[in-house]
Amino acid sequence: MVEPSYVPVLPTTRAARLAFSHLDARVRRRIAPLWTVVPRVGPERIRGTRPIPDPDTDPAGLHSWLMPRMNSLIEVMADAQGWVDTAHVEGLLEASATSLWQLATKSSLRLVTGPERDPSQQRYIADLAFLSGRGLGLRVLLDEPPDEAQATELRSLVERLRQPPTLLDLILDVGPVLDPLQSGRTALIALDLLAPLLPWRTVVLASGAFPRTSEDAPTQPFRITARHDWHLYRSVRAARPDFPRRLTYGDYSVEHVCRANIAPSRHPDSPAWGLLRYTTAESFLLARAPTRGRNHAFRARATARWIVEGGSFRGVDGTGLSAGDQWLHSCAYGDGPRGCGSPEKWIQVGHNQHMNFAVSQLTTAG
Repeated sequence: MVEPSYVPVLPTTRAARLAFSHLDARVRRRIAPLWTVVPRVGPERIRGTRPIPDPDTDPAGLHSWLMPRMNSLIEVMADAQGWVDTAHVEGLLEASATSLWQLATKSSLRLVTGPERDPSQQRYIADLAFLSGRGLGLRVLLDEPPDEAQATELRSLVERLRQPPTLLDLILDVGPVLDPLQSGRTALIALDLLAPLLPWRTVVLASGAFPRTSEDAPTQPFRITARHDWHLYRSVRAARPDFPRRLTYGDYSVEHVCRANIAPSRHPDSPAWGLLRYTTAESFLLARAPTRGRNHAFRARATARWIVEGGSFRGVDGTGLSAGDQWLHSCAYGDGPRGCGSPEKWIQVGHNQHMNFAVSQLTTAG
């Protein structure tokens, strides 16, 4: 695996898979996604904890639900590189075993485990990684600054898994960046404490700044929020210019950090509104649009025009640098309900534009 330029942390939803599949091949070669398999049933999982008892009590249901989704992921990724974290579905090992076997033997993806996982699950993932010959990723959640005890725990995990450092990737996951200064301190402590433990194959620093979209969308139909995840990465690199190896940038694209901890909605009705989203050099643009009601298509297109006619839109002539730019331009200046999109389509477009932009930005930044 060639060391990637960018690691988007994506949920295994149809919107995210389609967004990746519609990237230009030259962009895909620079990206290694970290896919997180969403749980089959609720409630929302809390980062770093295993729900007890496990809310998914139907092994047969999990098996039949998981297999087609993992096959779709394998098909979308083809020979592309990346990781897949199956923490939310590992509780029923027998039910998920076939899907995990498929990932290990029929894809180029590397499996992921972490220090907080159940030892039997850690062992099973490591055995599959050994079988694949591609190694595995160790995802360390940094909701609090790490200490020496966590460094010892990580070192002990590596010794138990018996994988050579040349086949291990360290993924430092800061999670949601709510306080940039505190998150920056946490990232630096992790980098100084955990990165030197081994000559890791890859070191990734991932964080997320996209807001929970349901918090204030009804009262703020147009909103601009700072890309604290991008700012965090740049500040860490500036603070450690002599870091002896490359530090790979990771973010959660245009969804909240906890999106992959939430089971798919089974509500029979579609939401009455959704968000169009666009990534600029320093910010996320969020624009609320209706999905039904009188003149909803006209209002959705007007929302797209707010993005397209802003100074940060890159596809001014409609040709765009990504499929996402092109779709937004077509939506903004189209007519009628056909082609104005849906909440799922808007998420897909946002992911596609964001990933394309992130690769371009990293290339320019060097």
